[in-house]
Amino acid sequence: MKQIYIALALLISVYSFGQIPAGYYNTATGTGYTLKTQLYNIINDHNDQGYNALDNFYGISDLDTYYESDNTILDMYSENPTGTDPYNFTWGADECGNYNSEGDCYNKEHVIPQSVFNEDFNENLPMKSDAHHVIPTDGRVNGLRSNHPIGVVGTVVSQSGISNPTLNGSKMGNNLNSGYSAGYTGLVFEPIDEFKGDIARIYFYFATRYENLVPNWSAYDMFDGSDDQVFDDTFLSILLTWHENDPVSQKEIDRNNDIYDFQNNRNPFVDHPEWVALIWNPTPDTEAPSTPINLVVTNEGSTSISIAWTASTDNVAVTSYDVYVDGVFEMNVTTNSATVTNLTPETTYSFTVIAKDAATNESDESDAVEGTTTEAGQSGAECESETFTGITTSSTTYTNVNWTGDNGLNWSATSSRTDQTITGKALTMDMRNATNATLTSTAIGGGMGSFTLTTQRKFAGATGNLSLYVNGDLKGTIPYDDTVQTTTINNINVEGTVTVVITEDTSGGDRVAIDDLSWTCYTVLSSDEFDISSIKLYPNPVKNQLYINIENAIETTVEIYSILGRKMLHQTIQNSEVLSTENLSSGVYVLKLTQGNQSITKKLIKE
Repeated sequence: MKQIYIALALLISVYSFGQIPAGYYNTATGTGYTLKTQLYNIINDHNDQGYNALDNFYGISDLDTYYESDNTILDMYSENPTGTDPYNFTWGADECGNYNSEGDCYNKEHVIPQSVFNEDFNENLPMKSDAHHVIPTDGRVNGLRSNHPIGVVGTVVSQSGISNPTLNGSKMGNNLNSGYSAGYTGLVFEPIDEFKGDIARIYFYFATRYENLVPNWSAYDMFDGSDDQVFDDTFLSILLTWHENDPVSQKEIDRNNDIYDFQNNRNPFVDHPEWVALIWNPTPDTEAPSTPINLVVTNEGSTSISIAWTASTDNVAVTSYDVYVDGVFEMNVTTNSATVTNLTPETTYSFTVIAKDAATNESDESDAVEGTTTEAGQSGAECESETFTGITTSSTTYTNVNWTGDNGLNWSATSSRTDQTITGKALTMDMRNATNATLTSTAIGGGMGSFTLTTQRKFAGATGNLSLYVNGDLKGTIPYDDTVQTTTINNINVEGTVTVVITEDTSGGDRVAIDDLSWTCYTVLSSDEFDISSIKLYPNPVKNQLYINIENAIETTVEIYSILGRKMLHQTIQNSEVLSTENLSSGVYVLKLTQGNQSITKKLIKE
């Protein structure tokens, strides 16, 4: 380690930290492909330092001083911009070598694959060693990407022995043939959003620097065989969208300066991002997407509301939607649905949506729709559910997993893999060691009445039992074997805020997959001194009218809830009343009657 940092110090003394030299772009005065050729003349004939020289150069250009700031290799295929990296590489010490799995070592990745230009003479130089498009990345993920184009993954494909998506969310699969990526269905590699603009600007650099050669490389699906546009229409749309949505970062600026010191040319699209549009889109897109329509509330919980709408259209492509709550920006999503969390129970909110395209054109605001959160902790209603579909990784190794669940609740698991299924994607926990895997939720209000979980032992092993802890107290066990079985633990009856932990208390267990986790809310519903015989309800099952007769003439609140906790009716009565149930769909409901501080519930069936 000491020798590595001595070498790093020597490198710092060799390379100065340059800026754009005065007059460097003086001849870049045109627009369209004329500007591209002018830039080619400026950045052409760089001083190739050779392929092996990149090994030492990475000690200057590609250390992480931006996220963890720990001077490990900044690998765009493994960096986690918002949390702990799944693994790290030490410059000079962890270079491949051989690798067996993700995280073993890093090597040199050609963002534009070597196979694109491998028919050129002189050992593919200078393309092979051009630092602008040769970056350090995990060896296994580099192998996963192979020589496939970059694109927008619609369906992740199986890759034997390789985690896909990777541990930071980069993924490989068939290109999404819709929206801004429409027109291609083959295999593509998609980096995470944080680095999509970086990759796009590397491609724009390559198309400009090698303008005189790219017509020879038309076999590459991303290229169209020309020396002006260079890119196939589909991939040009992808690159332009990524360039617009992920602006130039300080990391790119610093790396561009380092490369200029190293090989004496620059990436003009890092220095002047506006030139991308001037060259490849000289007639700017000024047409806004259509206004989102049919905005509806699809689910109301005690602290969350889900909405959906008909997707907007655009002359190029809709890239995302801004969601507003009571006129205040809440979130940006890329699909035509959203779930807003951390809301207040029994509160009405107004939602609107605005569509956006890659050129940042915005639609008019949609019509507003109102949604009302349910009562916190409505007993018997489903409080929380988790299908594990929010886990973006498909790891074949046991590691720590963190994700945001179906209703916005954060989950974390230790020693778990994410490539197995039961009814859908499942979480497989390793219980074979002295320290068993654990699944933990963050705290959520509403209490817990009952808890349900589906289990199946994976691979070889025996039968066993998982333990359920609520707020640190053991509340029951959940059996597992090689069959799929669903278990419900009743009468848990914990009020207020709850935290869930699932593990196995005995050592030497097995690998257990879990799926379709849920629990019902709980509040104390006292029936002491509540004379239900004084209230007559009929008919039940009911069709369109529910008759309620209160013999003791006490003011009574009547509430009807769906089994998901959505309040369907709220009315206060004192004597006899006829309630309309015509607007209720057929199914099972919870009828809650409250007198003073006392409540009782009954099952109500609507025919």
